[in-house]
Amino acid sequence: MELGSPKHLGRKWNDVASLFSRNHECLFFQLSHLTQHLLVAALKLLSTIMELGLPLFPGIKFPTSRNTVLARSSPNNLSQFSSNASSSTSISVKPPTKTVPGKPEADVVVIGSGIGGLCCAGLLARYNQDVLVLESHDLPGGAAHSFEIKGYKFDSGPSLFSGFQSRGPQANPLAQVLDALGESIPCAKYDSWMVYIPEAEFLSRIGPTEFLKDLEKHASRNAVQEWKKLLEAILPLSAAAMALPPLSIRGDLGVISTAAARYAPSLLKSFVGMGPQGAFGAPKLLRPFSEIMDSLELRDPFIRNWVDLLAFLLAGVKSNGILSAEMVYMFAEWYKPGCTLEYPLNGSGAIIDALVRGIQKFGGRISLGSHVEKIIVENGKATGVKLKGGQFIRAKMAIVSNASMWDTLNLLPKDQLPKSYIDRVKTTPKCESFMHLHLGFDAEDVREDLGIHHIVVNEWERGVDADQNVVLISVPSVLSPNLAPPGKHVLHAYTPGTEPFELWEGLDRRSAEYKKLKAERSEVMWKAVERALGSDFNRDKCEVKLVGTPLTHQRFLRRNRGTYGPAIQAGQGTFPGHSTPIPQLYCCGDSTFPGIGVPAVAASGAIVANSLVSVSQHSQLLDAIGI
Repeated sequence: MELGSPKHLGRKWNDVASLFSRNHECLFFQLSHLTQHLLVAALKLLSTIMELGLPLFPGIKFPTSRNTVLARSSPNNLSQFSSNASSSTSISVKPPTKTVPGKPEADVVVIGSGIGGLCCAGLLARYNQDVLVLESHDLPGGAAHSFEIKGYKFDSGPSLFSGFQSRGPQANPLAQVLDALGESIPCAKYDSWMVYIPEAEFLSRIGPTEFLKDLEKHASRNAVQEWKKLLEAILPLSAAAMALPPLSIRGDLGVISTAAARYAPSLLKSFVGMGPQGAFGAPKLLRPFSEIMDSLELRDPFIRNWVDLLAFLLAGVKSNGILSAEMVYMFAEWYKPGCTLEYPLNGSGAIIDALVRGIQKFGGRISLGSHVEKIIVENGKATGVKLKGGQFIRAKMAIVSNASMWDTLNLLPKDQLPKSYIDRVKTTPKCESFMHLHLGFDAEDVREDLGIHHIVVNEWERGVDADQNVVLISVPSVLSPNLAPPGKHVLHAYTPGTEPFELWEGLDRRSAEYKKLKAERSEVMWKAVERALGSDFNRDKCEVKLVGTPLTHQRFLRRNRGTYGPAIQAGQGTFPGHSTPIPQLYCCGDSTFPGIGVPAVAASGAIVANSLVSVSQHSQLLDAIGI
């Protein structure tokens, strides 16, 4: 769950946005819950809020009688990796049509059904707005969609989660949205993941004391002492991390009521509880985490490498590029008593199912296979969209783009945009792309003690952000057997945002050169999988073998150059807010504040939805879900 920079909701609001960091959709991003960022936002909120100078978006009520439609309007869009794939979700879809069913207008039109877009649409429907989601793919979910081949149900993106069962002010932003929609997700709980690093292979358990045992066994006594020193220094800073609920944030002056005033007592209590060490250390939360490590004189190679790995898996950058606030909260979450991880029993598709049900429940509509070709601007305002088939869909109140900043730019008439906006988007650095490996195989061919998650680091010297160096593996059928046929397993391996698009640019997907490169660049994943599954695993016996490349991302997820989002590092730039230079056009998702990752994009969608209704409606929702 921070783009390059459309027209911001205000200069000082962007200062608040700068306190949020990128949450990479890699192994640990689900754990941040985003509240680590909100701690830092709280530290500055009261001193900056009066300088925002932002327009207040009045709430508007519209008729509640409307048809709920989930339709597929094109037969040509295929699943991400195969024409034989079908949705692993239980959502029913209507036969393909040439146009969007129902009336060709809505109060709010949402472009894209990624988690950010679905969260935004769900809350808008909950706020009694007439909302229509237009999705180019024939499956909802964006980078988080699921697909099925030969009875194997695959996650296409995120696979490690926590906080679905949390409720109240400190809950995961996605959990708060689901709570507002009256939806829940059954999950399996676990507390460990397998690590393969140059020094050793070991099962790493979360909790307050378990990692110390790993350090004693695989590192040194000095590493143990430095780890304790690090925890003692940073844990006091986390005291206020959960004081400001993500769902209370909005992009206008109404945030004074919904966040600052509403939660002032709990914020003050939390800051007092931080004590002198926490209070004086609070400014460090705005700086790269490596600066805290340097100030503590932590030099043990294992500790430095391990922290770099955690930072990269959490935010896609090493410790010198991640905000300290993000790492502080992650440490607090991972090393507290009773902490657990969660996996949806029906795969990541269960998350999308729940959000779609919530949208439908409150009268919203979703049209699949509906590719938006242009955003229409009339009299200087965004008034609707034109679909690939030529149909015009009018937006009476607003358009919200869940596409990336670069793809949103391509939908807009350039003569309606300031040059500064165009230049800022075009010059925003991009994360690299991914390689994916999806497998379906016999469970008898693998080790009996197989766990759900595995991480392989080949060389510390190259850096955890080097291509072909880190591989993440998820075997969700270990915890959710229904994702594979009886006696089988389903597996997803990937290189986490480290695959250069330049290697693939211009290749014909049907060419021998492309197939040869796929085989070469996927070998590192195959070797990691063989290491994780054991010597009895035979790749030739797999019933399903699918390789995805950056061109796969670009084609099926409609991601510019297959990127996973803006590559913005702590101290070097900020993700933008949600407004644009075009009135009535807003953005949510991983190109906006708070950034990349499931919690972050859920929060971004919620912020936009909250900003489009009145403060009273927003406050009533917070009351309704008990925060």
